[in-house]
Amino acid sequence: MMKVIAVSALALCLAACGDTWGQRAVTGGGIGAGTGALIGALTPIGLLPGALVGGAMGAGVGAATTPRR
Repeated sequence: MMKVIAVSALALCLAACGDTWGQRAVTGGGIGAGTGALIGALTPIGLLPGALVGGAMGAGVGAATTPRR
């Protein structure tokens, strides 16, 4: 079951990328918030702080890695 979850998460991450700066920031933020919430739920950090930190990091990384044309 863990393999199915891991492959599904990887497929979602790869499919959620956008082409523009804004699209990549939004999708990166969403993926980061989901991942941060999951990590926060499994650690003493907590659900909401994990989602906030993950969302901010995901949005930043998504916006910073926009392809240049």
